[in-house]
Amino acid sequence: MAEGKEPAGFVESGARRMTSEEVRQRALRLATGLSSLGVGEGDCVALLLRNDIPFLETLLAAARIGAYAVPIDWHCSANELAAALALVRAKALVAHADLLNGRGSAAPRETAVLWAPTPTEIAQAYGIAEDARSPPPGALVWEEWLDRHAAWSEPARPPPGRMTLTSGTTGRPKAVRRAPIAPSLGKAYGELVDQWFGNRSGMRTAIVGPLYHSVQSIYAMAALRQADALFLPAKFSAEGLLKIIETERITHLNLVPIMMIRLLQLPDAVRARYDVSSLEFVIHGAAPCPPVVKSGMIKWWGPVLHEYYGTTEAGMMTRASSQDWLARPGTVGKAWPGRVLRILDKDGRDLPPRGEGEICASLDLLPDFTYVGDDAARAAIAREGLVASGDIGFLDEEGYLFVCDRKKDMVVSGGVNIYPTEIEAALLAHPGVADCAVFGIPSAEYGETLMAVVEPRGEKAPETEALRAHLLERLASFKAPRHYEFRRELPRDDSGKIRKQALRAPYWERTERRI
Repeated sequence: MAEGKEPAGFVESGARRMTSEEVRQRALRLATGLSSLGVGEGDCVALLLRNDIPFLETLLAAARIGAYAVPIDWHCSANELAAALALVRAKALVAHADLLNGRGSAAPRETAVLWAPTPTEIAQAYGIAEDARSPPPGALVWEEWLDRHAAWSEPARPPPGRMTLTSGTTGRPKAVRRAPIAPSLGKAYGELVDQWFGNRSGMRTAIVGPLYHSVQSIYAMAALRQADALFLPAKFSAEGLLKIIETERITHLNLVPIMMIRLLQLPDAVRARYDVSSLEFVIHGAAPCPPVVKSGMIKWWGPVLHEYYGTTEAGMMTRASSQDWLARPGTVGKAWPGRVLRILDKDGRDLPPRGEGEICASLDLLPDFTYVGDDAARAAIAREGLVASGDIGFLDEEGYLFVCDRKKDMVVSGGVNIYPTEIEAALLAHPGVADCAVFGIPSAEYGETLMAVVEPRGEKAPETEALRAHLLERLASFKAPRHYEFRRELPRDDSGKIRKQALRAPYWERTERRI
C-alpha cells in the first residue's frame, strides 16, 4: 500500500455498515473527546469490548493523539479488571455496557469510563439480558458523547508504540510496552505486516478471533487499510463462518486452531454445502495446531493455509506455507528474513540441528520493549541480544523450526522430558475426542505423572483403555497418560488456548511445588 493512502471499502457489524472513511472520521472525533478527558501522549486508553466497530475506532483515535490503546480480555473478573487498569494507569476505559454492569466499580476514580451500549447482535449471540445492555443514568454514553465533539484538526502526534497485556506464568497480568517504531522504519514495518498476513488491496476479510488478542488487532488495523470489506461477526460459529465465506466471497482470514477443529467437526454434508473457493490466504497461529487438523484443512480448503509462530514480546518469527508443512509435517516455518533464531540449552549454549532447547529470537524491525513496572522480568528473558520465548523447540538441518511445547507445560516424569502437545495431537486423532488437555499431576514415585482431560465428541465418552490403546499405537508407552478425566467443555480463552492452569491447579494446591 502506498504511504498516505486513505482507507477504502466498508466495515460491517450486525445490521450496521460504515465506510472505512466514516470509521476514520468518527475516530477523529473520538480523538478530540479523549483529549478533552485528559488523555495525552503516552497515556493509556483501555478497551473492554467484544468485536465491534468502537474497538477499531478507539485503536485509531488513541494512535492519533499519541496514546496507547490497551485491550483487556473481557472474560476477566472485577478484581482482574481493577488490576489491569491500575497496572497501565488507564486515563480512560471504553467498554460495552453489559461488561461493566456489576463491575464498573473496578475502574479507579481517575479513570474516565465511556459506556458503549451492547449491540443487538452481540446481545443475541451471548444471551445478554435487555436490562444489562444499557448504560446507567448519568454515564458517558458512547454515541451521545461522540456527537458532542468535532474532528481532531491538529497534526497527528507521534505514535507511542504498542502496549499489550499478557498473563505470565503466575496468572497475574503483565503489560508489554514496546518503544515507538522509528519514523524511518514505519513504512517498512507496515509493508512487513501486510506481507505477514498476505494482505492486498481489495481483500475481503472477517475478524473471527477476539480483537483483544494482539495479533487479531494488528491484523484488523492492517486489513482496514487494504480491505474492500471487513466483517465483524458477533461470535464465531463454524457454519456461520462458512456462510460468510460463501456469501461475501471472503479472500483472507486469520484463524486459531480451535476454529479449524470446530470446522472439521461439522458433518460432511454441511461442509459440502458451502463454496470456499474465494479463499486466497488463511493464516493461523496463537496455539499449536494438531497435524490431523492441519492436514484435514489443507485437504478441504487447498494450499491456502499459512501458519505463523511468534510471541507477544518477540513478534512473529516464522511462517510456513501449506507446501512447507506438507513437506515437513509439524514445522512452523523458517525465520522471516532479517530475524535470527537460535536454540539454546539451559546454559545458553547453541544446540545442533534437532537439539531441543529454548527458542530465542532477535527483534529485527521491532523496537525493544519492557514490562511495565518490572524491568527485572525483561532482563530475565534477555539472551545475548535475543529474546527468550519460553517455548521449547528445535531447528532441522535446513533451518525449519519445530515447536515442542511451552517450557512451563513440559512434564518431567522420572527424569524424562515429556511434551503434552504431542500427546494432545495424538488424542485428537481419536474419533471420540473433540478436544483435550494433557498436563502433569503429582506422583510420589515419578515426581509427575500424566493426566488427560478429554472433551468427548459425542454424548458417550470413549473408554479410557481405548484411548490408551490408541496412544500406544502412535507414541512411546511413557507418553500415554494413565489418568483421564472427561468434561463436556474445557475452559479456554477466545484465542483458542485452553486454560491449563485452571485444570492443573487443584492437583497441585496441596503440594509445596508452585505451578
